[in-house]
Amino acid sequence: MVYRFRVILDAEEDVFRDIELLEESTLEDFHNSIINAFGFDGNEMAAFYISDETWNQGEEISQFDFGDGEDPVRLMNETTLDSIFSEDQTKLIYVYDFLSMWTFLIELGEIAEVEEGRDYPNLMFVHGQIPLEAPDKEFIAEKDEFGDDYDSEFDVDDYDDLSFDENWN
Repeated sequence: MVYRFRVILDAEEDVFRDIELLEESTLEDFHNSIINAFGFDGNEMAAFYISDETWNQGEEISQFDFGDGEDPVRLMNETTLDSIFSEDQTKLIYVYDFLSMWTFLIELGEIAEVEEGRDYPNLMFVHGQIPLEAPDKEFIAEKDEFGDDYDSEFDVDDYDDLSFDENWN
């Protein structure tokens, strides 16, 4: 089977690519397809994140395992598309270059039959030009995210009232 995706740059302008890959392709294959489709050099770190219907970021699928071995880490090169996507799970978030935060919203559009004579992955459609710099992100906390215990009167620059020795080392 072939999975057909729309990969959309999270920006004001419409910039997206339609890419199709074989169901047994890995997320590393998908990562390489995305960087080629958008013209990145591929020298920066990236990750996929499982997403729900409202684009909330969930579990990370990383390019490399930087963990301490205690918590298992899902890796791109070990994770196939068919192990992630289903009728109920159709969305991923992809972040390329954690300093610039190029963020892409990925949605599975269709599962189709393999077409004889076609090479996969296949860049099906290109729309829009990627900007020279990653679009700015506005990170907004939910109202009352810190609960009622949050002290808005707290001055982070006033060390005199804190109960520690600032020359402790």
